[in-house]
Amino acid sequence: MTGRIIALVDGSTYSKSVCEHAAWIARGGDYGVDLLHVLGRREGGAGTDLSGAIALGARSALLAELSSLDEQRAKLAVRRGRAILEDAKALLDPSGLPVSAQLRHGDLIEAICEREGGAEIILIGKRGEAADFAKGHLGSNLERVVRAVTKPLFIASRAFRPIERVLVAYDGSASAMRAIEHVSRSPLYAGLGLRVVTVGAATETARKRLGDAAATLSAAGIAADSELLPGEPEDTLARLVDEGQFQHLVMGASGHSRLRSLFVGSTSLEMIRTCKVPILLVR
Repeated sequence: MTGRIIALVDGSTYSKSVCEHAAWIARGGDYGVDLLHVLGRREGGAGTDLSGAIALGARSALLAELSSLDEQRAKLAVRRGRAILEDAKALLDPSGLPVSAQLRHGDLIEAICEREGGAEIILIGKRGEAADFAKGHLGSNLERVVRAVTKPLFIASRAFRPIERVLVAYDGSASAMRAIEHVSRSPLYAGLGLRVVTVGAATETARKRLGDAAATLSAAGIAADSELLPGEPEDTLARLVDEGQFQHLVMGASGHSRLRSLFVGSTSLEMIRTCKVPILLVR
């Protein structure tokens, strides 16, 4: 066992997919899995100040009742959080992988940042508990997590599918090169079909960068096709994924070309929103 991965579970329909992708990654990379469920300050009961919302004195009895309800709600949230972790652990236990589960109170980003230093990969579902009511939108926490984490972030799709072919988007940026290096080091990608694609003008610089990426993978013993395609990155990448050629997309989280806007601005969220395969973002 060479490291740990952190899998964020929230009880949504994506939690099962997060666990299944976590098992796939852990088996392939020889990792243990740390399940993490974070109770926000409101659902955890911390920081709720009822005294500011209602006058004291004649309404003190009502205030006490509200406080009691708040305490009960917090206890139920804790029980629900533990149940979510137990269900997630039950999904992973048959794999035989070392799995831990932790319930944390407070801010999600703070909880991740405290733990990501010892993790190889962070896993999160593409959408949260409102997935069935807002299918066209991303999870409310996803954008915050994308911007905050420094470790590779694996965004699980709604359902797990066996992964045999991987598309690696490469724009020559530092983060894209780190994505290539991550793939070259990770046993997860050994034996899979890989294609490295640069989208844009066919300049000598672009060809050389693409050649450097392919050489890095080749030096690590990983065979990969490489191709420079015309067009706009978001359209071309989406088309390749939609055509069903790939079950997984790997990208740098930011770049110096159009791909930069994909993952630090609104366009990036649109790409994550529309892509139906799991995405690995590497900073």
